[in-house]
Amino acid sequence: MVPLVLLVLVLIGTLETGQTVAEENSLLKDSSPSIHNPASALRTSRTEDLEMERSSVSHLEKQHRRVPRGSGKDRKQKHKEHQVLHNQRLSRPFDPEGYFTTPRVFNGSLLVHNPLYPVTDDSYGAYAVMLLSLVVFAVGVVGNLAVMCIVWHNYYLKNTWNCVLASMAFWDFIVLFFCLPVVIFNELTKRRLMGDLSCRLVPYVEVTSLGVFTFSLCALSIDRFHRLTGAPSRPLQQQQVESCGSIVAKLSVVWFGSLLLAIPELLLWQMDSEVSAVSGLPVDSCARRPAAALPEAVYSLVLTYHEARMWWSFGCFFCLPLLFSLACRLLTNHMVEENLRQTRPSSSSSSSSSSSSLKKKKKRGLEEQMSRMLTMLTIVYGLCCLPEHAWSIGLTYASLQISKNTLALLALIGQFLMFARARGNAHANPLR
Repeated sequence: MVPLVLLVLVLIGTLETGQTVAEENSLLKDSSPSIHNPASALRTSRTEDLEMERSSVSHLEKQHRRVPRGSGKDRKQKHKEHQVLHNQRLSRPFDPEGYFTTPRVFNGSLLVHNPLYPVTDDSYGAYAVMLLSLVVFAVGVVGNLAVMCIVWHNYYLKNTWNCVLASMAFWDFIVLFFCLPVVIFNELTKRRLMGDLSCRLVPYVEVTSLGVFTFSLCALSIDRFHRLTGAPSRPLQQQQVESCGSIVAKLSVVWFGSLLLAIPELLLWQMDSEVSAVSGLPVDSCARRPAAALPEAVYSLVLTYHEARMWWSFGCFFCLPLLFSLACRLLTNHMVEENLRQTRPSSSSSSSSSSSSLKKKKKRGLEEQMSRMLTMLTIVYGLCCLPEHAWSIGLTYASLQISKNTLALLALIGQFLMFARARGNAHANPLR
């Protein structure tokens, strides 16, 4: 019985082992058929690669345009035309307008010369002009604004002397703030800001500033004479403050006369534009030439002013302020000396002598301040205006052949001398 039981157990174990092996084989077949069949796996991968290539080709064909059908000759002709156009585009210089579909018309407004880049021999002069103009602009604007603010915000500085200084500072500020950028832009780019309008306004503002300075020097000389020679009937602190009506009346005479004398400058200047033969860019310049469209009477007056402009400017805006200031100074000094001679013997008491000595000291200090300031303003004005008058008169009567570049350089030097004069007047301190 024992052998029979053992035999049955062996048969049962064999059957279970066979069943387990069969189940494992079926699982392997289902999960990885490529292991049992390598050829089928290779065929499947190649089929997938072909399908991917076909899909990419079809996608590229959809992106490209369809070429219209035609004969071979038509295609060759079109190919030649495209090749010729491509060669023409390559041979052309770089043009930014070609990259825009909408045509843009500049009318010459953006065609300017840039001397700063690329750097050449002329660039150093352009950089020097720009640096000098920035220094003059910054110092002059800040100084003139300081003078105007000091006089405006201090009650005890509101008198004729200080208000005339503030008026001069105001016009110098206008010259630096408006005229200097226009002149420097024209010098660097050879174009004119605001066109013909700036050709008329810049000379008008400059001549008005000269008139204001001329009449202001005369007014300062007269005010110095009245202060030092007149008998003070009020305390010194009350004398320093004047009524608004008196100050406005004096300033209105100075301003109205200056604006009126500068009116012919508006009718005298015109802008000329030409194309440079070197760079091919337009060049703007302002010329003194009366417009032919003016009425006959006005045209004759402007033409007379144009012919006499040199001597008129020299006499009215140079000789008049210098001679008037010198004459007033000599007369003031003579009157002060006469007053001192008359007041010397009258010294009766110690109190009266001490009070008179204090008044004399104050008068002497006031006279020294006024004298120094008037002398400084007169010297600065004479040094800045004399070179321009000298070479204008010399070139007119010397009959020398001067090139356009030399004339342009002299005109630029004259402009910078005017700007330097406007900057130098900013150092005039108000008198208290």
